[in-house]
Parts: sequence; C-alpha cells; structure tokens
Amino acid sequence: MEKADIGMIGLAVMGENLAMNLESKGYTVSVFNIETEWVDRFIEGRAKGKKVIGCHSFKEMVESLKTPRKIMMMIRAGSPVDQTIDALLPLLSDGDILIDGGNSNYNDTTRRTHYVESQGKLFIGTGVSGGEEGAFKGPSLMPGGSPAAWESVKPIFQKICAHTASGEPCCDWVGEDGAGHFVKMVHNGIEYGDMELICECYQMMRKLLHLTDDEMSVIFKKWNQTELDSYLIGITGEILAYKDIDGTPIVEKILDTAGQKGTGKWTGISALEEGVPLTLIGEAVFARCLSAMKEERVAAAKAYPKKEIPFDGDREEFIEQMRKALFASKIISYAQGYSLMRTAAKTYGWNLNYGGIALMWRGGCIIRSTFLGKIKEAYEADPNLTNLLLDPFFRSMILNCEDSWRKVVSAAALHGVPVPGLSSALSYFDGYTSEILPANLLQAQRDYFGAHTYERTDHERGKFFHTDWTGHGGRTSSETYNA
Repeated sequence: MEKADIGMIGLAVMGENLAMNLESKGYTVSVFNIETEWVDRFIEGRAKGKKVIGCHSFKEMVESLKTPRKIMMMIRAGSPVDQTIDALLPLLSDGDILIDGGNSNYNDTTRRTHYVESQGKLFIGTGVSGGEEGAFKGPSLMPGGSPAAWESVKPIFQKICAHTASGEPCCDWVGEDGAGHFVKMVHNGIEYGDMELICECYQMMRKLLHLTDDEMSVIFKKWNQTELDSYLIGITGEILAYKDIDGTPIVEKILDTAGQKGTGKWTGISALEEGVPLTLIGEAVFARCLSAMKEERVAAAKAYPKKEIPFDGDREEFIEQMRKALFASKIISYAQGYSLMRTAAKTYGWNLNYGGIALMWRGGCIIRSTFLGKIKEAYEADPNLTNLLLDPFFRSMILNCEDSWRKVVSAAALHGVPVPGLSSALSYFDGYTSEILPANLLQAQRDYFGAHTYERTDHERGKFFHTDWTGHGGRTSSETYNA
C-alpha cells in the first residue's frame, strides 16, 4: 500500500478542506479524527475515490506515513493539542514533524516546540488564515517553530497555499518558536480592527444618512474598486445585498451581539505586555464585548433616549469622507500591528521579514487586500522602518485623508453614533505625531504621591530627579522602572 505524504488529524471543516486541498495538489493524505465515524463518513463521502487513507488510531496513522513523517493537527487549541502530542510522540521516530495549524497561543507553541525537540522530534506552529474557503482553495500560511523542519514542509505548504497574481506563494518561514502563531495572532487583531471600522461606517450610513441596505451595498462595492479593495469590503457589499426568504435584508435580522474566539484579546494582552499602544485593535475587542451586553444596552437606551439630529450636509460628500476616514484608520490598524511585531521580535529574538509577512497576507487570508502590496513596498524600501506612518506613501495617504477623517469623527460624536475604532485611530495619530504630550504632568503626579522620579528637559536623558513636593516627603525616591 502506498504511504501517505502527510497526515491530517481533525476532520472538522478546516481539516477536511485542507485534506482535500492537499489531495488536489497531488499528495496522498492520511486522515484521523478522535470520533472515528467522522473518518468513515469522509472516506465514503467527499474523499471517495481520492488519494486519502482513513485511519482509526494514532498508530495506524503513523504507520501509514512516509518518513520523515509529517502530521498536521487541525484541532481545538489548548489541552487537546497537548494530549495529541503526548499520544503521538512515543509512536514517532527522531526527525518526524508535528504541525499545529489551530489558533494556538504563541506561548503554548514556544513551549511545545521546546518539548517536542527535547524528544528528538520537530515541531511547527503555523497560522492558517482564510476560513473554510481558504483551506480548500489556498490559505495564507504562517509557519514557525523548529527551523530544521521547514525544508521538509516547505514544498507542501507553498504548493497548497494561496498565491499572488504574480504567482508568489502566500507562505514563508516566519521564525523560531511561537513566531508563526504570533504573526497569525496579530493578523487576527488587525482583522478585528478592519471589521470594526467597516461596521462603524455601516452604522453611520444607516443611522446618520438613513440609507437602505441596497444603497449601502452599492457603496461598499464601489469602495472595493478603490484603494480599499479587500476581501472584507467585498463581502460586506455582498452581505448587505443578501435577502432572506421574505425578500428583506437578512443582515437586519441578525442579533447585534458579536462573538470572538480569543485571538483579538491575546493581541491586546500582548500589546500591554510589550508596552505597545494597540489602541484601535483594543477598542475593536472591547466593542465586541460591549455588543454582547445586549440586555443592559436595551435598558440603558431607554434611560438615555438619543435626540435625533437630522443630517444637513451633502450626503455624497460625507460618503466620500467616510471612505477616506476608513482608509486612514485602516493604515493606523496596520501601523499598530506592525509596531507590536517589531517590539515582540526584539523581545523574543525573532528575525521577522515584515515585507514578507505582508506578502503572506496578500492572498488567501481574511485581511487580504491590495493595500498590503504597499506595506511590502514600504519595508522593501526601508527594512528598518519603525512605523508605517513614516513611510512616504502612507504619509501622503494620511495627509490626503486627514481632513475627512476629522469631519467624520466629529459628525459621529455630534449625532451620537459610537465610532470607537475611527476615533481611537485618530487619537493615536494625533498622539504619535505630537512633539509634546501632557505626560510631564503625569510624571509630576507620580512623583508627588509615590516618589517615582522624573527626567528633566534641561538634563540628559537617563538622569532621574525627585522633588519633595510637600516639604515633608523626604528625599528618598523609589527605584525607577517601567510599569
């Protein structure tokens, strides 16, 4: 019997579709699911007549594979991954490769990489983006972990992944340990930001301009022909046009309580740990949390009825201003995400290719857009670029959009439409581009109540001072530290 090129554990929608993708590219695939009836259903259904080997135990799967064995897990993150690794390790030979393609926390991936390597095997934690369609037709793949595993996996991953219009694979080695899953986490954080910004524009269109869903669909489809061209803008146009069986827009029948699976929250936590102001993505996560408080919001809306203020501006002009505000805020989202990756790379010793990461996101993934090509060009022109806002192209785009951005945020505030993403993006921009911020007063406050010390403008950086503000506080100060 022919040995399989790769094994797939987990036959939910992502695992099934990846297995079908692998088989369609010429690979023989072994499949296993802990509920073995799923294996039989797959073999007799979608995989019937394909080069797919159904396995009913870990041992059977291991014995069905060519060496070095490559086994990919598409299972729920957390303890199931650890349990599967522990079950497989005794059955494997040195040099065999375990691959975790789930949405695992990068810290877990780092731990697992070291553990699997200590047992003589190799480990890859890879981000997989693109949803079920991407898994089937070609996802964006972001692998990291054991560098020695990459050469064996590279031909497979770069064959099944999405490709740009010029044929470049949307997959390359990210870095050691948890680097792959970290980059996927940031991708998901940016995804949160993109979705929140789009939803805020949708809310303004219906609450401020009183547009119909069909009218909004046309607008988003037009926007998708501009520099906002992206997967998320494209599907928004399609969603708004989709009708329920009674002919009414189905989106208006969907309860306004958003779910989340944790990666956006992890991005915010990581930003806090690294001291990176990830304000827009943080607001996008909190917006989902606020939406989940449906009953409280309904009660609060009755307690604070909003005064309807008619919009008296030029509607078409405001729609164009919204487009520019969305684009400027989108730049901020990516600027913040890339700042987090740069800071984490220093912390963990990763040598990240920032232009290459933009290329990985150009196809297959949820945040794929034309816009990413400009990010790739920015980092190719200056690999040491500290912030996207300092790139000449993005500077020119922000300057072109700034006036519209301010008008949209102002209008939203005046009309009582919540836009936490658009407004926090603008506040970040204003803070990042301010030579002087009020942190001097903040440092004085900290020194007053806690003797935390401060630096002075008339002395060199790194020299700290303490003032006895009350005259009886003493001369002793606390140690200087960042917290």
